[in-house]
Amino acid sequence: MPNGKPSGKPSRQLLLSEAVTESKPTTTQMATPGSISTPTDPSASEATERILQEIASVGCRLEAMDQKITDLTIASSSIRAGIAGFKDTADALEQRLTTVEDQMATLPDQEIELRSLRAKVTDLEDRSRRDNIRLFGIPERKEGSDTKAFLQSLLPDLFDLEFSPPLEFQRAHRIGPPHKATSDKPRPIIACFLRHDQARQVLSAAKTQGPASLDGHEIRVAADFSRLTNEKRKAFLAFRPQLRKLDIKNAFLNPQGYNFTPGVSSVLKLFLDQFRSLGAGSLWKLYVC
Repeated sequence: MPNGKPSGKPSRQLLLSEAVTESKPTTTQMATPGSISTPTDPSASEATERILQEIASVGCRLEAMDQKITDLTIASSSIRAGIAGFKDTADALEQRLTTVEDQMATLPDQEIELRSLRAKVTDLEDRSRRDNIRLFGIPERKEGSDTKAFLQSLLPDLFDLEFSPPLEFQRAHRIGPPHKATSDKPRPIIACFLRHDQARQVLSAAKTQGPASLDGHEIRVAADFSRLTNEKRKAFLAFRPQLRKLDIKNAFLNPQGYNFTPGVSSVLKLFLDQFRSLGAGSLWKLYVC
């Protein structure tokens, strides 16, 4: 006021100053960053949850991929080890194949040697049987209990022979098991002579006189050969009728040979080709006289 006296009502300037003072925060009332609260947004929370779930799913898939990579690495190592094993096996097979090829290269020589050895063994067996003869057609049990004594009395009478010194045998017996029926074909008797010249004497007489007879039974005598020689001799029998028709004389040469007179060359060649086709011709001596 003009007179400087205080008035009873507060002035407008004072009220405004107090209002400004009250609106200013004090130092202790100032807000800190941690004290600021963020308003809650439901859509933002759901998005965050989905992101976290996706991150967890990606982590699981990465772990599964790591496991698969580990398994593939192990499998790859196993495959490499298997390939290395196959290579070793292939090398071993190649070595064995080379060995077999080398052995096959020597087969022709071995086959020739085998044939030669087989022929020698057959020849030795035939020579060991030179003292033997076989008698066919003698009825079963005709010899009784002593076959040697039976033959000692039979052969001189059967072929009208005389033996000096007396006929003797090392062994004499039937071949094969006994027959159950009496009507069966009688088993042959094989006899081993003590003296070779007596065996040749009986065979020569049987060849000259032909089959003999005993109680109405035809008795035949033959030399004793190895199984292989017998098979080869039988192979010749199929051709003998053809050779006789062509007037080609033929005969066996003991033990491994065949003798015939030469005929038409084409017929002779056919005979030899057919005989060799039986697989035994290479072991036989063929004579042309």
